[in-house]
Amino acid sequence: MAKGTDSKEAKVGKQIKVRQVRSLIGSKPIHKGTLRALGLGRIGREHVLPDRPEIRGMLRNVSHLVVVEEME
Repeated sequence: MAKGTDSKEAKVGKQIKVRQVRSLIGSKPIHKGTLRALGLGRIGREHVLPDRPEIRGMLRNVSHLVVVEEME
């Protein structure tokens, strides 16, 4: 790896804010695990995440439980 390529400034790109708006009660275990991996778990919790394909896939899986906002 080239020197200086792993700085925080280089890694910061587009970000998204995710907020949980619905309860996990009655949800499938896979959805509970996905929300936990996203840093959520209670209604009203927010987490800022990088806008990457793997994060978008996780959000698609629990789209009925969260609200996503684009950040600049």
